[in-house]
Amino acid sequence: MTIDSNRLLLELEKQRREVNRNIINPAIPQLSLDALTPMLNMVAQARKDYLCGLLDIAGKAGGCAPSDEQVERLRKLRLTYEELVSAANALETAIQRDYLDVIPNRR
Repeated sequence: MTIDSNRLLLELEKQRREVNRNIINPAIPQLSLDALTPMLNMVAQARKDYLCGLLDIAGKAGGCAPSDEQVERLRKLRLTYEELVSAANALETAIQRDYLDVIPNRR
């Protein structure tokens, strides 16, 4: 890669950070561990529901294929779980890239 290409990529990264911070940061209050705990609980609950749904189906299926209704229920649980994980990961990325303000941990 040329020096000019590297310089452009560095400037692009800087511009991306500024644009994202200017758009996202005003919409979301400063984050703290306490503020994020309900989100963590929600994701964990969705994970539990998905895993319990699988085990429930397996227990009822008795080694046979699950019914269409059972698969549909599990699919809905998976979609909920995956959507919440994806959103939590997006939030984590926004924090890592300094798009959001965080309250320093004083412990």
